Amino acid sequence: MNAPERRFDDFSGVSYAQACERAHALVPALQARAARTETGGQLDADNIADLHRTGLVRFAQPRRWGGMGLDYLSLVEIPDIIARGCMSSAWVLANLAIHHWMLALYEDRAQEEVWSVNPDAFIASGIAYPQGRGRVVDGGIELSGLWNFSSGVTVSSWNMLACVVRDGDKVVDYRMCIVPSPEYEVIDDWHVMGLRGTGSRSVKCDKVFVPEHRALSMLHHREGRPYPGWRSNPEILFRVPFGGLAAHCIGGAMIGNAQAMLDAIAAMVRDRSTSYTALKMRDLNTVQARVGLAGAHIDAARLLLRQDCIDSQQMTEAGVALTLEHKLRQKRNCAFAAHLATEAVDTLYALAGANGLYTRGPMERIYRDQHAAAAHINFSLDAQTSAWGLAALGGDINNATL
Repeated sequence: MNAPERRFDDFSGVSYAQACERAHALVPALQARAARTETGGQLDADNIADLHRTGLVRFAQPRRWGGMGLDYLSLVEIPDIIARGCMSSAWVLANLAIHHWMLALYEDRAQEEVWSVNPDAFIASGIAYPQGRGRVVDGGIELSGLWNFSSGVTVSSWNMLACVVRDGDKVVDYRMCIVPSPEYEVIDDWHVMGLRGTGSRSVKCDKVFVPEHRALSMLHHREGRPYPGWRSNPEILFRVPFGGLAAHCIGGAMIGNAQAMLDAIAAMVRDRSTSYTALKMRDLNTVQARVGLAGAHIDAARLLLRQDCIDSQQMTEAGVALTLEHKLRQKRNCAFAAHLATEAVDTLYALAGANGLYTRGPMERIYRDQHAAAAHINFSLDAQTSAWGLAALGGDINNATL
């Protein structure tokens, strides 16, 4: 007897506002499961069920596949909202969503292999090109490598693994290879201080054949050259240049995590008296000033990332090509926004005092998660501000993938 055909929900009619409402509605449940998610070391099963039920994992997927196909801004805003409940869940969601967005750039055959079987499929990544080695073979790429920080890999059925392709010693291409989970090994090495619930383990493969349609050239398609997926996914969302905005999705999660700290501190301070006086903590000028400064940091960080997304989509709609300097400015903005959000977390955590030490509350986890996230290379102020500075001063930038 044949198994009944599995039916998948269609979220193509969900509006931007409705998606944000669904994300906000999940925050209390995510907060209640945050400690469990961390202990479990991967995206919690109930969180996965909620993301499928609400369709939020598919907010950046093409509408023709039943995704929401929201504006590029959603890649910052939805993780921002979700992180107010659980930073690890928001970090994984941001990665899963941007990989749906990326799959829409591939040939139809690649999209069909993943989404015709399961439009809800989770796709992890190993995004660092130098960690992978690609060799051109008949019909595709032979892929080998060891990639770390593959967030959500334990609950994903596919992985996007980046590689450098060489002809002898010469680099000739940068490929993003889609590989099914049976063809790579997941290494249990995610033993870390923060973002424990992301399950960002390392993955390894050796001489795996990746057919040409699943090995997208990021070098060939830079500078506005058409991607294969543009033919079937004409929405402006998928034409927004990716290079400078690649980390804005996880940047949104950092801002939401900082907002969660602000909310937690505000709840603690309200109506609380100091230990040695009859004063209420909220009446202390120093407390007011710290909360006010942290709030300004968070708002400024959020505005930076939001505006980058809005500007890029508007420029794309107008047919204006983004320059290398503009893309580097976006990467600079993302690193600075992460810095502002982390400063806000630190400022607020200092107000918690000894209460911030207890694992019964969210503050120490929020603090650890924020600093774990800040270690990401895209949030390095030194790396990202100096690259833009060099471009602004007329220097030569060697970045083939931008």
